[in-house]
Amino acid sequence: MAEEANPFESLQSQIDDAAAYLDVDDDVIERLKHPERVLETNLTVEMDDGSLERFTAFRSQFNGDRGPYKGGIRYHPQVSRDEVKALSGWMTYKTATVDIPLGGGKGGIIIDPADYSESELERVTRAFATELRPLIGEDRDIPAPDVNTGQREMNWIKDTYETLENTTEPGVITGKNISSGGSEGRVEATGRSTVIAAREAFDYLDKDLEGATVAVQGYGNAGWIAAKLIDEMGATVVAASDSSGGIYNPDGFDPVAAKDHKNETGSVVGYEESEEEITNEDVLTLDVDLLIPAALENAIDADLAEDVKADVISEAANGPLTPDADEVLEDKDVFVIPDILANAGGVTVSYFEWVQNRQRFHWTEERVNEELEAHIVDAFDSLVETIEEHDLENPRTATYVVAIQRVADSFEEAGSFP
Repeated sequence: MAEEANPFESLQSQIDDAAAYLDVDDDVIERLKHPERVLETNLTVEMDDGSLERFTAFRSQFNGDRGPYKGGIRYHPQVSRDEVKALSGWMTYKTATVDIPLGGGKGGIIIDPADYSESELERVTRAFATELRPLIGEDRDIPAPDVNTGQREMNWIKDTYETLENTTEPGVITGKNISSGGSEGRVEATGRSTVIAAREAFDYLDKDLEGATVAVQGYGNAGWIAAKLIDEMGATVVAASDSSGGIYNPDGFDPVAAKDHKNETGSVVGYEESEEEITNEDVLTLDVDLLIPAALENAIDADLAEDVKADVISEAANGPLTPDADEVLEDKDVFVIPDILANAGGVTVSYFEWVQNRQRFHWTEERVNEELEAHIVDAFDSLVETIEEHDLENPRTATYVVAIQRVADSFEEAGSFP
């Protein structure tokens, strides 16, 4: 394998690629390649045995030209400053892609949550929320769940903020439990947008989704829900993987039953409908109609891209392809639906949650899903229009053309201060 790409450099390369097709000044493009500010903080937290442990945490606020910063918080041993900066940039262009009035942010703690008790994770989370207190707020920065975080952590952050601020402000964070101000449809949103975008791509390419073969790399929340929904659309899920390995059945298998097996055993490996156990790399290079990478960034580099056989890739993960891999896949005529469109369902429904919190009004799941579908379809239509207008072959570049233009317009219309 080649040396792992720096995610922040990958983001900047993607912006440069799109800038060639934009009538935006170079100095503005340079501004849009860097975060406005990055918090790095050390959390010292008491463990269950009375000892103290230090954790490094980050929050990057990349761009607020179109609205409050918006983006998740992840708990992972590989969290780094550059990763968080990149993710906050991707979020900036993701919110612009689906045309919602928010900016981009991202946070993370260097931690493996599997190594800590629930009470320890609560203290770590509340310590981070205390450090974030001056930065966040429903009109400033609105965090959300990401890798290894969910409703539980969001509820802890909301409670910490509201307690310290002596207020009630459910819109300070999204991805909460329904009873704490969360939105219907939020849990399925990322997987749902991934398959809506794939459906639109198959229609655009004049391909039949009915009976199409699908491989899903990463069987967490986004991956397994994408598998379930694409199966309901008539496609056939033939492979799936998690950090322990992969499963394969050329005739397909029940994606919900595979998830049940993972819940019981900790992995999809060993699922009874699997005919063969394969590696994560095997899943990425299977001869399938649709590949859904739904794990972490840099899953496919240029070397691995040479072996990719999928016709369409819908990126449920953030940054699963390196820029070099993009070039290889473009040469192979693989249609890649970029992460800032494909997985934008999460932030779109987070936006809906924020709107509901501000209005103190609860939407039905049907309304949430209808609104989400409209946003993703409109975003895909804008992608197609840009591809045709500029005669582009790379869907990612076309998506960034749309998104960067929207952010640049907001910046230039506001003027420069000071």
